[in-house]
Amino acid sequence: MILDTHSHLNFKAYDNDRDEVVKRTLQGSVWMINVGTKYETSKQAVEIAEKYNDGVYAAIGLHPIYASAEFQKVKTDPEEGDFFVKEEVFDYERYKRLALSASRRVVAIGEIGLDYYYKPKTNVKLEQFKEKQKRVFIEQLEFAKELNLPVIIHCRMAHNDIIEILKTQQVRGVIHCFTGNLEEAQRYMDLGFYIGINGIIFKLDLDEVIKNAPLDKILVETDCPYLIPPLARRSPEGEGGRNEPIFVKHVIQKIADLKGISFNEVAETTTQNARKLFKI
Repeated sequence: MILDTHSHLNFKAYDNDRDEVVKRTLQGSVWMINVGTKYETSKQAVEIAEKYNDGVYAAIGLHPIYASAEFQKVKTDPEEGDFFVKEEVFDYERYKRLALSASRRVVAIGEIGLDYYYKPKTNVKLEQFKEKQKRVFIEQLEFAKELNLPVIIHCRMAHNDIIEILKTQQVRGVIHCFTGNLEEAQRYMDLGFYIGINGIIFKLDLDEVIKNAPLDKILVETDCPYLIPPLARRSPEGEGGRNEPIFVKHVIQKIADLKGISFNEVAETTTQNARKLFKI
């Protein structure tokens, strides 16, 4: 069994065949954690998880682009939903009720974090934008601590700020879709975090990070429907360019090749890592 620790079958991209995708994923001995980006997608992740006895889990949380939408006009990716990103307040009690309503299926708080890619142009607005994201991020870290759940952290162009915040928090979790350098990876690992590796490794050169990061500090993921591995496009399921949890096997093979070890060793160890972190 393999565990895709970050998927989004709760997104619009799967509205027409979601059940079929889940079934062939489970038949392929792959389990998954569907990750929320706001309340609506968090709730849907929970609903999907509750349809299955084993193998399908949920994470709930507010993505930073929704937490600071007042500062930038960003259109949501059509794979997620066809509308402009709208501001959403992190309603602590509402998310808590969602978590407690399906406590056996909710295994993490995420994806949460900081994203400085789309940002205001003036210095004053930029500072307000960053401070708001940090405040909401810290709120959700406190939420995770109350529920004794790990966190799934989204970071884009914000490693230093996230690391400084995590130094002050007693939380455990994973840095999703890691795109930093080896030094940044080491700083996260020193704080007890796992490094999430997905199909971005077929676009960016993360070879040094993968070769040097201990296997027991790595989790594998797809971030589907995004970041489909090149070889997956040759299969009937991937020819349209949509990623699926089953394609996490290509990520595992790439890690195995870079480390000079077997596919099975990577699959077994990363699955053990995930089960330990998320208590699955």
